[in-house]
Order: sequence, then structure tokens, then C-alpha cells
Amino acid sequence: MVIVYVDERERNSRVPQILSSRGITTIFKMLDVGDYIISEKTGIERKTAEDFIKSLLDGRLFDQASRLQETFEKPIIIIEGNIFKADLGKMRRSSITGALVTLTIDMNIVVIQTRNEFETAEIIRQIALHDQQKKKVSTIVRPSKPRLSTVEEWQIYILQCFPNIGPKIALRILEELGSIHRFCNASLSELMRIEGLGEKKASEIYQIIHALYKDRKEKSTSKTIVDYMKNENEDANDH
Repeated sequence: MVIVYVDERERNSRVPQILSSRGITTIFKMLDVGDYIISEKTGIERKTAEDFIKSLLDGRLFDQASRLQETFEKPIIIIEGNIFKADLGKMRRSSITGALVTLTIDMNIVVIQTRNEFETAEIIRQIALHDQQKKKVSTIVRPSKPRLSTVEEWQIYILQCFPNIGPKIALRILEELGSIHRFCNASLSELMRIEGLGEKKASEIYQIIHALYKDRKEKSTSKTIVDYMKNENEDANDH
């Protein structure tokens, strides 16, 4: 079975329905990054030509692209429709071509242009089949352990095992906190201050670090992130 995780905001698109009709299992979730997740390695941001122009104008494009690049080893942006025939407003064609060059050359993001939703769905289907069937890559299984030679490379690799942490954020964590030990002992507020994490991502990571393993839940009540924040505030007040 080939599974593609789809962002809830894609329900208004026909792409998920087309994928389902072509044998792909689609699961809707609120995704922090990307519109379609094929595997842990591959994430896709889908943009219509009009949305591509708007996001370039308001600055969202490179912010979304950066988060996609940091989260996935194989980041992909699909542009649906002809961006040069869309309403450009005051934007010059050179700005569009410049953005495409930046995405592909500077950010190493694969940019694919399609004519319509049917072509978009077929591209996503082919990528999913390639990733999950031919290479036997699961949507949830971590890729096999790499051969790394330095402590720094292992530190970055280990940090990327946490959700929403790519190589850039991992490096930023080490630069700010100094070690994995300090990262694991950091307070929620310290994690939230790291650029690229924010409250939601930091809270998820904090709970993973401090949650009790399920086999030991009978010996101790499992805590939620609210409990951790309450305890942290109490500790701060004691001091």
C-alpha cells in the first residue's frame, strides 16, 4: 500500500481525490511543513501559478521553501499552471526567473511545473511509487544509519531524528546550546527561542524528550505538555 499524507488545507483541491482514484491511500493531517508528505525524505509544496506569484510578492515563498529544505532531504515544489501567463501585477518576469534559479540552484529544491491538477496528481503518484515501492521506503521508518566520521556529523544526524528538525536547525541548536546534552536538558522557553522552532515545534520536541516510555506508564502517570509547562513555571517560582 502506498500512502501519502495530505495537508488539511488541500481538501479544496481535486489532487487528493485524483490520487485516491489512482490507487494511492491519502491521509489528511494538519502538516507543519509542505502539502504532501511522501516519506521522511520527501516532502512536496504545491502551488498554483497565482499563489506562487502572490507568495513571492509577500515574502512567504522563501520562508516556506526554507522550512521545506530544512525538514526534508528531498524537498519538492510543484507549480501548477503557467506562471508566466498568470496575473503578474507589478512583478517583472526577471523576478520570477530569479526566484526559480534561487530555489533550484541555491536551495537545492526540485521545482516541477504542471499544467493542471491531473498532472500534479500523476507526478505525486509517480514520486510516491518511486519512494515507497521501488526503494521500499516507509512513510514512518527512519532511513538506515549513515556512515559518519566526526562527532559533529553524528550530533547533527541525531538531532534530525526529532520532528521538524533539518540540518540547518540542527546546526543552529548546536551553535546556541553547545551539545545534545544541553539540548535535552533545555527548558521549553529555551527551545522556543531557537530560530526555526517556535512554540508548537518546541513543545512537541520537549514532550518527546520528557515523556515517560509507554511500558512504564503503569508505574507513573503520563504527562502532557501542559503538565511540563506547569512544573517548569513552579520550578522558576521556587528560585
